[in-house]
Amino acid sequence: MSLSSHLEELKKKHQTLSDHVEVLQRSPAADEIEVAKLKKKKLQLKEEISRLSTH
Repeated sequence: MSLSSHLEELKKKHQTLSDHVEVLQRSPAADEIEVAKLKKKKLQLKEEISRLSTH
């Protein structure tokens, strides 16, 4: 897999997580622990995207 396709895949995963977090946060019965886990994963993806983009 090329670097650019890998970056695109990471960006898609990041956006999917972002959408999922947004939906969960709108729910009155949102599981805050699950939201926190998803946010952490989202941040990890963002950091990896940033790291790979600078190379």
